[in-house]
Amino acid sequence: MRVPLSWLREYVDLPASETGRDVQARLVSAGLEVESVEQLGAGLKGPLVVGRVLTIEELEGFKKPIRFCTVDVGTANGTGAPQEIVCGARNFAVGDKVVVVLPGAELPGGFAIAERETYGRVSRGMICSSDELGMGDDGTKGIIVLPPEHEVGTDAIELLELVDEVLDIAVTPDRGYCLSLRGVARETATAYGLPLRDPALLDVPGPNAYGYPVQVTDPRACDRFTARTVTGLDPEARSPIWLSRRLQKAGMRPISLAVDITNYVMLELGQPLHAYDRGRVDGPLGVRRATPGEKLTTLDGVQRVLDAEDLVITDDRGPIGLAGVMGGAHTEIADPVTDPSTGEVTGTTEVVVEAAHFDPVTVARAARRHKLSSEASRRFERGVDPLAASAAAQRTVDLLILLAGGSADAGVTEFIGPDAPHTIRISADHPDQVAGVTYGRETVVRRLQEVGCDVYGQDELIVTVPTWRPDLTDPNDLAEEVIRLEGYENLPSTLPRPPAGRGLTDRQRLHRRVGRALAGAGYVEALNYPFLGERALDQLGLTADDPDRQVVTLVNPLSDEEPALRTTLLPGLLATLRRNDGRGSHDLALFETGLVFHPRAEQHTADRLPVDHRPTDEQIVSLTSALPVQPRHVAVVLAGAREQAGWWGKGRPADWADAVEAARTVAREAGVELAVESGRYGPWHPGRCAALHVVADGVKTLIGHAGELHPRVVKAFGLPARTCATELNLDVLQQAGEGVLQAPRISTFPVATQDVALVVDDEVPAAFVEHQLRLGAGPLLEDVRLFDVYTGDQLGAGKKSLAYALRFRAADRTLTVEEASAARDAAVAHAAEAAGAVLRGA
Repeated sequence: MRVPLSWLREYVDLPASETGRDVQARLVSAGLEVESVEQLGAGLKGPLVVGRVLTIEELEGFKKPIRFCTVDVGTANGTGAPQEIVCGARNFAVGDKVVVVLPGAELPGGFAIAERETYGRVSRGMICSSDELGMGDDGTKGIIVLPPEHEVGTDAIELLELVDEVLDIAVTPDRGYCLSLRGVARETATAYGLPLRDPALLDVPGPNAYGYPVQVTDPRACDRFTARTVTGLDPEARSPIWLSRRLQKAGMRPISLAVDITNYVMLELGQPLHAYDRGRVDGPLGVRRATPGEKLTTLDGVQRVLDAEDLVITDDRGPIGLAGVMGGAHTEIADPVTDPSTGEVTGTTEVVVEAAHFDPVTVARAARRHKLSSEASRRFERGVDPLAASAAAQRTVDLLILLAGGSADAGVTEFIGPDAPHTIRISADHPDQVAGVTYGRETVVRRLQEVGCDVYGQDELIVTVPTWRPDLTDPNDLAEEVIRLEGYENLPSTLPRPPAGRGLTDRQRLHRRVGRALAGAGYVEALNYPFLGERALDQLGLTADDPDRQVVTLVNPLSDEEPALRTTLLPGLLATLRRNDGRGSHDLALFETGLVFHPRAEQHTADRLPVDHRPTDEQIVSLTSALPVQPRHVAVVLAGAREQAGWWGKGRPADWADAVEAARTVAREAGVELAVESGRYGPWHPGRCAALHVVADGVKTLIGHAGELHPRVVKAFGLPARTCATELNLDVLQQAGEGVLQAPRISTFPVATQDVALVVDDEVPAAFVEHQLRLGAGPLLEDVRLFDVYTGDQLGAGKKSLAYALRFRAADRTLTVEEASAARDAAVAHAAEAAGAVLRGA
């Protein structure tokens, strides 16, 4: 909301010395978000005056049209002689009143004006456009043409109100009343302790039977509807400068007099209005829900197919407006048209003014459904004062009569639905308890009255909430009003005392250890939004029955393309990798730890928890049971070089083995040894995918996959070739490692090393053979390391040789050769039985 300080002063008698910065500080202290104060006309220096065009000479021989003009500026130039000016604009004629800046002046932006020779003539000044004066969009392109009643030589800086300060306020959803000068003026008056001249305090005639007929069939969606009629309007009437300038300063473009007046009153009182050309309305106005399939062409020229939940304004032909959002094109105010033969001007001469109050949820859903946000919908969504409708209609009628010469019909239509004032019971010391500060009853009552509440009672207060504050619904809302008006900066700063003996949980410790280990291994952490869409699951190649396709969908997602919570970390990480690769970083190793979300088999609805006391254990259990299952996962993605080339030797690209090693790095932090097998799943290459298991109590549990991504997935995501990835369930890994993690055992006895070379089929993974060697070797085995893989004609087709170094050590003695050999033989025998391994050379 843009609030010109000059306009604000009409409702609050601010001290003349107060600047926009001073007002900003007061409003910020009162809880409003005043983002900036714009200084209009900064650097502007006259003379800048009204001039009348005397002659226009078209200059020939140039690439663009150029005109040499003489302009009467009165005595502003010191001589009274016509001012000679070269100008390229063509939207003015002889006799028009224009804005002229004379030599010696300076325009906004440091643009100094001086006499200069151009296009073969001497130009002594400039005829100005609105852009050159920093006025903003006035709806026209070119030179400002003023109404003829302004005298030559008048100071245009004051006439056009070019010097002003504008406060730019970011209005939060709970303060919809501040989307008006009336609301901001109320806050300003309270902040300064000054009286408010409420612009809504008008004499409004009561309803009668002669008003324009209105039929409301849904009083819950429209609980108030006021209609007034003005006739005899001058179709040639234009918005005066003061009205246009106030709209421009507030960020709105002047359009036509009737529309400008409705926008002006909306900015002034916060009540959206709509003006219908009475000659284009067929029959009485109606308010109802739309029939599915009905169509409406809105003022932006778009034909919209209506939904059954849409609330529409109708006449006998059907919908003529989307209630609270935008009017229809068929009943808009007609632009004046001049008959070239007779010179007669035709246009809108009779107007029906609508001022209604619509349900905020209905308007918000319609605006989102049709992707049509408007100034009106922004206000209705946040709550509009229903009692302001009749005053806004009266204000509009008064301005139409004043500026367009019309007359108001005696008829006044006013529909009022069932309503009752909202009251709240609150203890007089409740704000004291919330803030930890003793305000006292008198301060609480005074501050609530300044907000607009009616307050009765002593120890227990009965507070009637003003109609313009629908956000005040419970005692804590009232306490917040008292606290903010007394000043948040006056609240004492007290640090909470954490109870002793509470440290990180085992889950948190593992999370931190994993992050440090991966960072130490050269991975960079990337945090991504926890949202995904169906397209990402398709790109991953997940089958239709894959559990990861069962998602938790958000009711109000940030993006329609990503309406669900993630079930895997890979889409976010892969998108980050693609973005960084596209920006020139080709050697990438990224990781992320975070929650994924799976719906529960049985759906529960959470109860609304109280705010005045701690919820019970049963309520907490009920709330927890309604939440989705949220396991913590860890994922890594790699692309490009894993080891850089240099003087030390050749580099190597990242491959599937690095992805598996990343999984082992994570598992080591949990004290778990992974069982690695060949696997096939979703986004991974079927021949380069490892299924990762943990074994506990003889039960093997799948916790994730690692390896190279499928080429189709790489292409779908736009990734570098041979991109690799890993994803593990960190919670399952933690459970498998509980009670396993021990301090390392250091032995003073020597190690006994035995090497074995085993011949197996090509499809048998080396990790599987290693796992079987560990199982068969017994407790004396300290470590197994694969140090050679060989294939060749000597072994035969479809065979490979895997050479392992086995390290044996005892904690209490030096092993004999016989003991080490026996352990080696047992390991080989177990691998032979489980993997079909044959000792090479045997």
